[in-house]
Amino acid sequence: MPHPLPDKVYSTAQIRTLDACLIAAGTPGIELMQSAADAVWLAITQRWPNAQRMSVLCGGGNNAGDGYLLALLAKLAGWQVQVFTLADPVTLRGDAATAHRRAQEQGVSMQPWDAQAELFGVIVDALLGTGLRGEVRAEYQQAIKAINAAVGPVVAVDLPSGLDADRGVVLGCAVVAELTVTFIALKLGLLTGVGPDYVGELEFAPLASSVQHAPAAAFERLSLDGWAGTLPPRKKAAHKGHFGHLLLVGGGHGMGGAIMLAAEAALHSGAGKISVATRAEYVGPLLSRCPELMVHAINDTEQLRPLLEQADAVVIGPGLGRDQWARSLLHAVLSWNGPRVLDADALNLIAEHDVLPRLGEDAVISPHPAEAARLLSSSNDEVQADRPAALQRLVTALGCAVILKGAGSLVASEDATLAAVCSDGNPGMAVGGMGDVLSGLLGALLAQRVPAAKAARYGVLVHALAGDAAAAKGEVGMRASDMFVPIRQYLNQREG
Repeated sequence: MPHPLPDKVYSTAQIRTLDACLIAAGTPGIELMQSAADAVWLAITQRWPNAQRMSVLCGGGNNAGDGYLLALLAKLAGWQVQVFTLADPVTLRGDAATAHRRAQEQGVSMQPWDAQAELFGVIVDALLGTGLRGEVRAEYQQAIKAINAAVGPVVAVDLPSGLDADRGVVLGCAVVAELTVTFIALKLGLLTGVGPDYVGELEFAPLASSVQHAPAAAFERLSLDGWAGTLPPRKKAAHKGHFGHLLLVGGGHGMGGAIMLAAEAALHSGAGKISVATRAEYVGPLLSRCPELMVHAINDTEQLRPLLEQADAVVIGPGLGRDQWARSLLHAVLSWNGPRVLDADALNLIAEHDVLPRLGEDAVISPHPAEAARLLSSSNDEVQADRPAALQRLVTALGCAVILKGAGSLVASEDATLAAVCSDGNPGMAVGGMGDVLSGLLGALLAQRVPAAKAARYGVLVHALAGDAAAAKGEVGMRASDMFVPIRQYLNQREG
């Protein structure tokens, strides 16, 4: 059985330290390399036991050493194996050179890479590892394109060649793998940005039982095992006041659906009382859809102020718009002192400020990359080029918990809590209204006195898991409202 994905995620620099710690503790480098090859071989034979043929492309580093030892395992098992070398084997050093020699001595077929070569069977990418800096060189790009054009299943050793292990961006071009077996520790680039599109199925092989004197992780991978007890069981004598009064503000002209989705998500997420401040035209539809809500037609801040005074937490942004009505309501919420969730047009309006406001540790924002770019006076491409850096810039600028949405959503805050990445979720969630559902869920958690930094992490995890549950019938055609029932189910789960 594959190892479960660990809950700690490391940078490439930290992984080099982990590797050195393993060797210093007495595990020879060639033994680690053999363990890596063993792990990939096991993964391949479990998935394609009858393939009987393998093409391995090897570069010039330790990643190549893994490839040579893997090729040897396949040959000893009776498979037809061919190895293509992109680096002259005489340039190999250390453990990689040892691995090459072992394979050569056992008669593994090796030849320099040729663009006209025919790749057959299971195709193994052992070209470039975590040490890649800058764009992939031309000769390696040629080999990567050949791998991507081949017919057989593609397996990446440690990570797909050409993928930045820290940022989840493509360095010129990258291997599109069906399976990636990664070693020693999880790399952030496998989980966020465009990384998941290149990784395929992700399998983890620790190569050692434990590491002494390991460095602190860079990120936490969110998992239900660590977060299932966030909301404690309710006491029998509880009443609605114990679970907070949430106020949602939004629903400008033509955008009533957003505030409806956020409000209904909050209902399924456990807030004791829920009020909605919106345009008069949405009062009837909201009450018809959810009679549990207290819905108020709001024309100005004077009407909003008494609702703010009663609230324990506020969500503003879903369907808010950017007109004067929206601006005045946002100003009132920014002046209010309490836990807040700001999303969508609330963030777009804030981005227009000459100086971004310090929202404080009890606030959560949840921008998608385009909204993050506006807040940072940057571009969508620049945000996606370094999502961890953009995340930290937002935390520093606004002083609150930040959720940078997208594939592999990232979460960080100014407290000591480790930054987090969410590896759950699916493309079916890429539809309108999903962000509104997340806002309602986050607001309900804040109303239930979950601290903002914790609510941001737990909310992102529950939202992603609910999305995966909703995708059980297929990703195409999912609706944001499909999330309500599984959100409730996960919030009531006490064990991972």
